[in-house]
Amino acid sequence: MTAGPGEKAARVVVVDDQTVVREGIVMLLGLLPGIEVVGAAGDGDEAVKLVAELAPDVVLMDLRMPRCDGVEATRRIRAEHPGTQVVVLTTYADDESLFPALRAGARGYLTKDAGGEEIVRAVRSVLSGDAGLSPSIQRRLLERLSEPEPASVVSVGASDGLTVRETEVVVLIAEGLSNQEIARRLHVSTATVKTHINNLFAKTGLKDRAQAVRYAYGNGLVRPPRG
Repeated sequence: MTAGPGEKAARVVVVDDQTVVREGIVMLLGLLPGIEVVGAAGDGDEAVKLVAELAPDVVLMDLRMPRCDGVEATRRIRAEHPGTQVVVLTTYADDESLFPALRAGARGYLTKDAGGEEIVRAVRSVLSGDAGLSPSIQRRLLERLSEPEPASVVSVGASDGLTVRETEVVVLIAEGLSNQEIARRLHVSTATVKTHINNLFAKTGLKDRAQAVRYAYGNGLVRPPRG
């Protein structure tokens, strides 16, 4: 469909590694007012090339893709082609997907159960300088912003090359939390927690949780309890 009177159609590139899904999104967008699909890509590398070639207004970006994922593609597009906005369109709404995408420069974030009107609204929002976030994503952001910092955290600065999230994990280990409790606190999966623990153990040379506790106290990441 075309845009409304006096309204220019937004030129959109669709990025998804699953052919059936990608073609379905293109077909849906073709029925929506104010949207013109100018290209489609199967991975992040191809997306970056298409943006350079077509200069679209908006990229609808999947996250989990081979070769170059959606976060890296978003980072490259925003750095190299700042006139193109990125709206994530993904199955995943967990923190480990949401926050890296937003930090990479995505201005919108929708899950794939979004309806046509919601997609159009997000595209129009990012083109006008606003954020194009689904209601569930807005709630998650508000929840995250309202969560208090752990009282025992002294610094989020990383030691031994630890990321901020790995530092958070070692602090929570020192507080005595199990992997399941850490997962609930950080709103991630237990498997993700295990990955962070393996990474921080590899970087620090730690062998077990007892050593992790000593490491957290020894590096000033947590304060000892007052007597």
